[in-house]
Amino acid sequence: MTDELGIHELAVEDALESHKQRPKVDFYAEQIFMSARVVRIDADSGELDENEVVAFIGKRYLITVRPNDCFDMAPVVEQWDHNPRRVEIGVGYLLYALLDSVVDTYFDAVETFDDYYEKVSDLLFEDTPINPMKQREWFEMRRALVRLHRLVFSTREAVNALLRRDHDAIDESLRPYFQDIYDHVIRASESTDELRDLVSTIADTNLSLRDYRQNQVMKKVTSWAAIIAVPTLVTGFYGMNVPYFGFGDNNGVWLSIALIIVLPIVLFVQFKRHDWL
Repeated sequence: MTDELGIHELAVEDALESHKQRPKVDFYAEQIFMSARVVRIDADSGELDENEVVAFIGKRYLITVRPNDCFDMAPVVEQWDHNPRRVEIGVGYLLYALLDSVVDTYFDAVETFDDYYEKVSDLLFEDTPINPMKQREWFEMRRALVRLHRLVFSTREAVNALLRRDHDAIDESLRPYFQDIYDHVIRASESTDELRDLVSTIADTNLSLRDYRQNQVMKKVTSWAAIIAVPTLVTGFYGMNVPYFGFGDNNGVWLSIALIIVLPIVLFVQFKRHDWL
């Protein structure tokens, strides 16, 4: 097909390389080379599944190269076949339908992230502490969100390259369609930015709540330590082998017992009043 259609060797090399290309558009003399990514996020594992879709676009053909069945071209072709007028527009409409399907996967991923972080926000204020495995899951989802943001940004640049008027990559009648794709990519990019801000807020809130809960525990431990210290102080004082008030007398015993009982109760009431217990 390279020899038959005159596909540029650099475009073929990009398509055959094992490493994934970033979303981009390259213009050659007789065709356009486009690399795009379709994504799917697994909220349980926090993994962002990326699959590359490479396309060679000529005036009378569109060839896609995909490593697996991650992306089905059948809906794209059906969208083309259901409207005979679109056939007259040419291959450009197929390219539009392809990009439209790719961008739809970004919105699906953004929706998954949005639902996930809504649940995370609710978990923050529960009384039970967050286990380390759940925090690991948060970290993986945050990394996946950063990767999605980079993909969306690169796709925006690729679509913007197609919209430039210094070449005839797309028919003038298709320009509103590609402008619509560009608007969708911008919306997806803004959504990922908002989610990144939300994730930062969640992380800061989690740290603040952790410090708050730790302070609450320290206040309770300190309060009980102060209460326990009173009987220790009284018994230590009356255990000295020196004359003191009530030494060798029953009154000293009753006084020490009274202090051991009354002072801890007074401290308990004061700490409870100030919400330290």
